This record gives sequence, structure tokens and C-alpha cells, in this order.
Amino acid sequence: MLFRSRRQTADAIRHLLGLRPSVALLVGPSGDEAVRIDHVRTGAILRVRPGERIPVDGQVVDGRSAVDESMLTGEAHPVPKEPGARVTGGTLNGSGALLVRATTVGPDSTLAQIVRLMRDAQGSRPPIQELSDSVSAVFVPTIIATSLATTLVWIAVGGLAVLVPALSAGVAVLIIACPCAMGLAVPTAIMVASGRGSLAGVLFKSGEALQRIGEADVVILDKTGTLTEGRPSVVHLAASPPASVDAILAAAAAVERASEHPLAAAIVRAAEARGLQIRPASEVVSRAGSGVTGRVEGRRVLVGSRPWLEEHGVLPHDLDDATRGWTDTGVSLVYAADDRAIAVFGVADPLRSSAGQAVAELGTLGLQVVMVTGDRRASAERVAQQLGIRVVSEALPATKLEVIARYQREGHVVVMVGDGLNDGPALSQADVGVAMGSGTDVALDAADVALMRGDLRGLAVAVRLARRTVRVIKQNLFWAFVYNVIGVPIAAGVLYPRYGLLLSPVLASAAMAFSSVSVVTNSLRLRHTAL
Repeated sequence: MLFRSRRQTADAIRHLLGLRPSVALLVGPSGDEAVRIDHVRTGAILRVRPGERIPVDGQVVDGRSAVDESMLTGEAHPVPKEPGARVTGGTLNGSGALLVRATTVGPDSTLAQIVRLMRDAQGSRPPIQELSDSVSAVFVPTIIATSLATTLVWIAVGGLAVLVPALSAGVAVLIIACPCAMGLAVPTAIMVASGRGSLAGVLFKSGEALQRIGEADVVILDKTGTLTEGRPSVVHLAASPPASVDAILAAAAAVERASEHPLAAAIVRAAEARGLQIRPASEVVSRAGSGVTGRVEGRRVLVGSRPWLEEHGVLPHDLDDATRGWTDTGVSLVYAADDRAIAVFGVADPLRSSAGQAVAELGTLGLQVVMVTGDRRASAERVAQQLGIRVVSEALPATKLEVIARYQREGHVVVMVGDGLNDGPALSQADVGVAMGSGTDVALDAADVALMRGDLRGLAVAVRLARRTVRVIKQNLFWAFVYNVIGVPIAAGVLYPRYGLLLSPVLASAAMAFSSVSVVTNSLRLRHTAL
């Protein structure tokens, strides 16, 4: 049974590895050349024909198609891809041909990281394993002493005439009390649960994370990219002087182009949509949760929150009348300034369609949900009212740490969910950090759990799976212990004086094997649990 659970988990890993093609079509000056996938280097241009799997993580440089990403996101509908779009190795190309520039290869690819996380989680030790180890550390010498005492008591009562039954009883005690079932109670459940989670798009980096998320009672949520789609767009523009709006938008896009923040991407897309020329920026410096500075054509450019501009001596009071009422509709304000003009962009990011259901499911599980965001109070409170949750607005990364620490001091087990660069410290501070699969590398590295489908409903799945796994582990430990409590006296011969029953070593070994089978079978139930 243990072999079967290992085999099934290994099958899941082999299935993931099987999604990666063994060869790729490398585009070279003399034509296309088929090369082994491990020979592909970053920057190489690959051709992906219709119906083929994309060999590596990369960026589309030419062509249009729709890619089936269900193995990664669970999304049933193919995702349109055009030049500039990112693609993931192992996903299935549709009816169009693509030229893809390789950006991540080998062990750093998304598919390789998923496999590595699954293997690490299956081999890790949750805190509850310490209980099993502590019991075994006392149990083993106790059973050895009990076996020896059993043999001596038989000889003391019956003399040498009962030497054979005495030795048989002592050996039966050793066999039936073998702590195999206790040793299997935790790792088999963790192995099966981590495999079941991967099928649901939830990756646990360790057994400890799996156990702790089941104990959580407070969830801290970032807003952008977590509760919202993470693909905001600029819906309002205002500048002082008004005629400078295109120039300041182009300058802002220049310094924001290197940022991975969704609001930065919205500004870049707005500039591109207007056909503006985005000049290269230099001396770009960012502060998480505040803003970014840089130089464009020799001029200093500031982009970020209002306090960020004021900190640098820029007071955008001339734009207050233009922005009046923007935030009432849930729009976030991003300010920009250079040596000649000041502008403000109203950026809207719609809620994820599943956000309401996800928050409701977390509430049903008894979790207190709090949104902590750097957005202005009006737009943040509007989202919080829609979802019926508490909110802390205008929060810097340090503020998120303070909120998490306060709940921890009150004795709560805190889960933090985020997807951005500025969420990294908070994800590390929380008892369990959860990263959206669509987030930045920093967030994914700092997190303990990854929701690969980028859907917040996966958090409720993770909590339910963790709680059921811990329940199964406790059942395994309980029955393993009860089995020994009942089996050891029978093997020692307590029933022999009255009923003439004596357990032979052969039957004791069968009973011991049955206990291990029952523990593994109980753990395998997690494979079919509804989430």
C-alpha cells in the first residue's frame, strides 16, 4: 500500500514532466534546427507549430495563437497570445504558429519549479511529526523491556517447561508492537495530500505549511492582483498644464516600464495605446509601496503615490479639482511629475469574478478576512464594502508587517496572500505566506504555498485539504496507538490463563502488517476527497 501511494504520487510528477517536449525547434540563420530541450539557452528564438507544446517559458516575438494553459491555471478556455505575451513551457499551442524567445530554461522554469515543490513537500516534516517521533522514542525501549519481562514472567510462573511458549510470547510482543504504523501515519498523509493539492492547483512547499494553514484563523489579503484582476487600465487622465498630458504620460511610462507592478503596466499600456514614443530611462530607483524615480532625457521623473511626490517636494494641489469624485468609483490615483508638468492617472482594476465567492468560502471556514492595501481609503473601502470584509488602506509594506504582527501577538495564526514585490516581507512575516501563481518571483519565493491557478478560491481549497489531512494524521496516530495498546497484552498472553489463547509470532506479524495497511489506506482516502 505504501508502494502504491508513492507510485501514484510519482505518476503525478511524471505526468507533469511529460508535458515538457523533449526537443525544440531552434530558429537559426540557416533555418530551423531540432535540438534537445536541455540545449536551449536563454534568448534563443524557438518556433512553435500549431498543436505543439511550448518547450520553455518565454515571450512571443511573432505570430498569434490561443494557448491551452489548463495544466497550469485550470482555465478551460485557451488564452489568446500575441507579440509581447508570456507563455509557459508545457502549455499547448493552438492553431497559430508562434516564434518564442526563451526567457527561463532548465531548473528555473515554471514546470520544473512545480515538480521541485511537489518533491520537497512530500519529503518534508510537519510539526505533528515531532509528536510521532517523541512517542516512538519512548515506545521502542518500552516494548523491548515489555518483551523481556513477558519472557521472564512466563518462565517464573511455569519454569523451564514453558521456555518455548515464553520465547514465543516475547517475540510476538516485539513483532506486533513494531512502530511501523506510527512511522507511516504522517508521511503517507503528507505525500498523498501534496499530490492531491497539486491536482487542484495548490502547491505546498513543506509539510509544515500544510499543517499551519489548516490552523489559521485570520487571512490578510492584498488587493491588486489578489482580489482584483491585476490588469488595471488608465480610465482618467489630468495634467497641469493640460497640454502636457502626452509628454508626462510618456515620461511616466519610461520609468515604469521596468516595474512588475500592475499599476505600472497600466501606465505603459496607456502610453502605447496613444502611440507615444517611450524613451529609455536611467537611474531608475523604486521604493516598494511608494513610487519610482528616474531620469528621462536628462529630466527627473517621479511616479507614485501623492505622499511620494510630496516627499520629493512636489505638491499636486492644482489637480485636486480635476480628481474630485474619481475615487468614489473605485479608481486608484497615481501621480507623476517631471521638471515641467504634474499629472494624475486614474487607474481602475476590476474585482476578480471569483473574489466574492472566495471570501464567502473563507468566512464559512471560520476565517476572519482583512484586506490590507496601499490604495487610497475611498477606493479601498469601496472594494471592502462590496466583499463585506475589514480593510486597512494606504498601507506601506511596513504597515502590512505591523498588522500581521499585531494579530500574531493576539494569538492568531495568520495567512498572508499577495502577488507583488512589495508583498515579499509580509509573506515572510506571516505564519503562512500564500502567493498567487500569477505573481512576481519575489512573492513566489517568499511564500509557503502557491495558488498556481491565480484564483483566490484555491485558498479555501488549501485550508480544507490541510484540515482534512491533519484529521487523517490524527486518526492514523490514534489507531496505531490503540492497536498497540490492545495487541501487546494479547501477544504477551493475558488471555492464556482463562481462555487458552496465545498469539503466535506468525499471527502477530500478520496483525502488524494489517495495522500498517490500515494507516496507508486511511491516508489514500485524501486522493478522492472533494475540495
